[in-house]
Amino acid sequence: MPSTLHEQLLAKLAPFFPGKETVGSYVGGELLAGSGAAIKLVDPATGREFLSYPDAGGELVARAARAAVEGQRAWAALTAAQRGRVMYEIGRVVRANLEPLAQLESLSAGKPIRDCRGEVTKVAEMFEYYAGWTDKLHGEVIPVPSGHMNYTRREPFGVLLLITPWNAPVFTCGWNVAPAIAAGNAVLLKPSELTPLSSLALASLAEQAGLPRGVFNVLSGHGHTTGQAAIACPAVKKVVFVGSPATGGKIAAAAAARGIPCVLELGGKSANIVFEDADLTRACIGAQSAIFAAAGQSCVAGSRLLVQRSIYDRFVAMVAEGARRLRTGSPLLPETEVGPIQNARQYGHVLAMIKAGLREGAQVAEGSDGQPAQEGFFVRPTVMKNVRNDMEIARTEVFGPVVVAIPFDTEEEAVAIANDSEFGLAGAVWTHDVARAHRVASLVKAGTFWINTYKVINVASPFGGYDASGYGRSSGTEALREYTQVKSVWVETSAHPAVAFGYAPGIGA
Repeated sequence: MPSTLHEQLLAKLAPFFPGKETVGSYVGGELLAGSGAAIKLVDPATGREFLSYPDAGGELVARAARAAVEGQRAWAALTAAQRGRVMYEIGRVVRANLEPLAQLESLSAGKPIRDCRGEVTKVAEMFEYYAGWTDKLHGEVIPVPSGHMNYTRREPFGVLLLITPWNAPVFTCGWNVAPAIAAGNAVLLKPSELTPLSSLALASLAEQAGLPRGVFNVLSGHGHTTGQAAIACPAVKKVVFVGSPATGGKIAAAAAARGIPCVLELGGKSANIVFEDADLTRACIGAQSAIFAAAGQSCVAGSRLLVQRSIYDRFVAMVAEGARRLRTGSPLLPETEVGPIQNARQYGHVLAMIKAGLREGAQVAEGSDGQPAQEGFFVRPTVMKNVRNDMEIARTEVFGPVVVAIPFDTEEEAVAIANDSEFGLAGAVWTHDVARAHRVASLVKAGTFWINTYKVINVASPFGGYDASGYGRSSGTEALREYTQVKSVWVETSAHPAVAFGYAPGIGA
């Protein structure tokens, strides 16, 4: 018999797909069943299976690619202003469906409903922001030293493959789809096989708002089957991936074998630096938000808390006390602040990392000792103290509600510890010294850096990493540059042009 959660999810999906009682892939405006093996979805709050659906498979990928090519032609044939109006309407429709989208996300991904409502609102903002950019994607006229007019055009790639993770499904869906279609592309979206539901709903809403069929396709399936088939598809001209460094490396290699580019947003082990002159109350609240929001399942999580030694014991005790007060529980309860880890595999990794830290000499100031919960994939917000930066717990991404507190003495040492990592996604500093704040911001290797705050992002600001955290940028105007290619056009304007061979000579050459 179907579980209660099964029935709830089908009820939440019904407004987006009337008459459909199964989950599949969204291809060319239709919800279609795949041809692969069944993929089982598990409720993170209980650990019990609640739904299954068939892997999309290669045939459905090929069908989606054909739909995307046709959809992109129709989309590109509209004027830029028309595309902008459609995108703004998508934002309006998302806002109108905020609560059903948020509940669907909370139920399927195990995220607190309070977080999901905020993330759906941000998705609407993403489409609204890029709606204003559709008619501002222009090239330049270049004053070349000859009798020619030379200008550039920014043109869409055509069809993009977007691969999104399980930790923030609807957010990363909007984060990547909005700039991609604003630039005139069509997309094949391959969400995590564990969390496809909110992306399917968003694709349906986009078409309700006027997006041509085939512009936004969702392929529900495994990476090693559906994902690989999509990367190999000739219609795909660029790949955008959000996820782990290990998988990102494989995707980049597969794309390189075809000679197509990538944007990679990978992991992080971000340093959150607190100096003794900081406002410790604000810094404590910031440190909790940096790691415990989304149960630590965030690529920019402030998982390394670097604290000046003179305030180390006091500040760690403050963070531990704050962690103790956080409320964990069912994602749909409005009072829940920290939900479960999304899946069993990640849950096992988080617990194993806590145990590894304890073996190396770290101590738990508050939270879990690495033992599993009685039900579901819950990990209590955990603060580990007496940690060195050479410990595994300080070097490996945990991706859970676990923060390690590392002491430092000087500004130079803090920067050195922060940069002693393969990652470079984000970081922060807390201090009243303005000069120090900007010095540290300039010296820490990170694509995003905060001063006296943490985890503030906006669609208008570029986002991406250094080093093993990836390359390319996935928001702001930088994303529009990533999702377009530049064409240089030369026009002869001389009445009596010289016959040139090869490089165009300058006037008088």
